Amino acid sequence: MTSRWLDTPHRYGLITRALHWTMAGLFVWQFAGMAVRIIVGRHPVTAFMVGSHKPIGTLLMLLILLRGAWGLSQWRHRPAHPRNAIGRCAALGHASLYALMLYVPGVALLREYGSGRGFAPFGIPLFPAGQEIGWMLAPANLSHGVLAWTLLALIVGHVLMVAAHRWWWRDTTLARMAGPLDQR
Repeated sequence: MTSRWLDTPHRYGLITRALHWTMAGLFVWQFAGMAVRIIVGRHPVTAFMVGSHKPIGTLLMLLILLRGAWGLSQWRHRPAHPRNAIGRCAALGHASLYALMLYVPGVALLREYGSGRGFAPFGIPLFPAGQEIGWMLAPANLSHGVLAWTLLALIVGHVLMVAAHRWWWRDTTLARMAGPLDQR
């Protein structure tokens, strides 16, 4: 019997699921905060939600690194994409999601360091205050927001494809990440 913690060719294990769903919840918070900022403008709710954006983004960066390392350790055990055009599109979609999940907070951290203001998410000092470094600010200023919204569009596409698998193709794709762990 395989461990419930590890991935198998038939389903994802508890560690993969915990990383996936924790990150999903944090992304919902991040995008909800930015949507509230756009819709409501200056407001105490906005200040509360947007005030957590940088620390939560840092946490997401750590989780994507952890998730990537875990995914590589489980690579041979995971459910495989079908070997057809849909499977190749799914693999490309997942690679795009991972690339943006890594880039968007990564470039924001580069901007934080380059700002010279120092950075201590959750009270943990990551960067001391120092000199502003202009070339570190430019990439995030140009790309962080637009690529974050692109990431949201990919996430919506991911969710829609899960829905298509569940209700149109009626296969077990959703069950691999959300179903019982005793699947064979």
